[in-house]
Amino acid sequence: MLDFRILGPLEVLDDDRPIRLGGAKQRATLAILLLHANRVVGVERLADDLYAGAPPVTAVTQVQRQISELRKVLGADAIETRSPGYVLHVEPEHLDLNRFERATYDADQALERGEAQAAAELLEYGLALWRGAPLADLAYESFARTAIERLDELRLVALEQRFEAELALGRHLTVLSDLEALVWEHPLRERLRGQLMVALYRAGRQADALDVYRKTRELLVGELGIEPSRSLQDLERRILKQDETLDVASERPASAAAAPERTLLVAARDGTTVRSLLAIAQPLASLPGRALIVAQLVQNENDVGTASAAINELRASLDAPARTAAFASLEPSRDVVRLAANYNVDLVLIGEELEDRVTADVAAVLDHSPSDVAILAGSPLGRTWAEGIFVPFGGGEHDWAALELGAWLASATGASLQLVGTKADPRRGLRDASRLLADASLATQLVVGVAAETVLVEPNEDALAVAVSSAAAVVTGLPGRWRAEGLGATRRALLRSSPVLLVHRGARPGGLAPSDSRTRFSWSLEPS
Repeated sequence: MLDFRILGPLEVLDDDRPIRLGGAKQRATLAILLLHANRVVGVERLADDLYAGAPPVTAVTQVQRQISELRKVLGADAIETRSPGYVLHVEPEHLDLNRFERATYDADQALERGEAQAAAELLEYGLALWRGAPLADLAYESFARTAIERLDELRLVALEQRFEAELALGRHLTVLSDLEALVWEHPLRERLRGQLMVALYRAGRQADALDVYRKTRELLVGELGIEPSRSLQDLERRILKQDETLDVASERPASAAAAPERTLLVAARDGTTVRSLLAIAQPLASLPGRALIVAQLVQNENDVGTASAAINELRASLDAPARTAAFASLEPSRDVVRLAANYNVDLVLIGEELEDRVTADVAAVLDHSPSDVAILAGSPLGRTWAEGIFVPFGGGEHDWAALELGAWLASATGASLQLVGTKADPRRGLRDASRLLADASLATQLVVGVAAETVLVEPNEDALAVAVSSAAAVVTGLPGRWRAEGLGATRRALLRSSPVLLVHRGARPGGLAPSDSRTRFSWSLEPS
């Protein structure tokens, strides 16, 4: 049985014997298929990725040749031709990424049950699957960069899990040096700093633990004007008091106080957009276990003082606790991604005027953000929440992210949640969407505790636009091929009639993943 490995240089093994692969294009073709294992990858997508978005006129022929050569190496049945492209069939346990994700998921569940030893063993196994940098031999291929960033994020989260388990087992001396090294590499990652503070405190180095907090605060305030999270502030207070819950014998891991909250990031270039985004963010941030960061990125350094004063005044008026910052940014997309990564953000909210395609800056955020991203566009918000949250739902990757956001927004505001799908289309042999919407409603009830109502409309964009025209907000996923084909007719129609949140799934999806995905991460590794 073939075993595929991407957590290091690309490898294929047959009964533990390496299979010799061909040149760079053949390896790249296999990597693209593996990043979409058991899903159809269109010929056009393969051509775009293989030739960095500029395929030659012979690209389709070249793709067909690479597929043919791969079948000779992997076996004729390994790659199926299925319109509009190809599917690489891989058993779940025969891809190292799947094994890693299963181990991290099981470890997370073990930690929830208080079984730290089992979690530590699972994470030791999972992290041992890494043979180096992921897809190391393809690191300079444009198609691989986003996937590599996301894989690196998965490994870092797993390391944080391992430190959690080791601290719960009293192995603070064992992990100290590793924690110090990772904090140096990722200085703004608050969970790591909280774990380092706990390890130092338990090692009898209370002053050093408090010094880590002091330096963390100086770094955050100095670079971004943001105070440490509430959980990290609470950990400092507990260390000052020598709180008994920090001892190893406490019922839950002491570093749980520094575990990440579900953090929302509002990022905007002007105060007007900030206020519009806060109409969405503020109710979400009022839910238990939520944290809110509001950042205004100005173009001119001379405007920083004015923006900072305004955003601090806005902070004081919010009903939900928030951390705020204003700073000059020459590369706003990179700064937004940096904030999302460093603060373990679950959702980034940005505003943009859209017609058919996202701007290059927004595309860069979508490509590189580790978290979900929601773009507020369309008509201005202005209706009451009583008009309801409408979620047009087709079951795509980004649709699940939109569904979760819509459900949490309905939970926070008390609005009704309306799931919109199509009626049957006999001419095309398509049944109605009620069964899919029922699955989606069951998911929102399980994860969020919100029941949804079903709305079926004729299968055309005009009917959909009419159905949602009275909505307080429409939340919908981006189309799978948004880069190549733009927003499409359906979403353009929505933007003309309603305030719309267009959602893109990140590497940290929440609880509404399809049932065949075993972890929070796997089904959104490679954005479509």
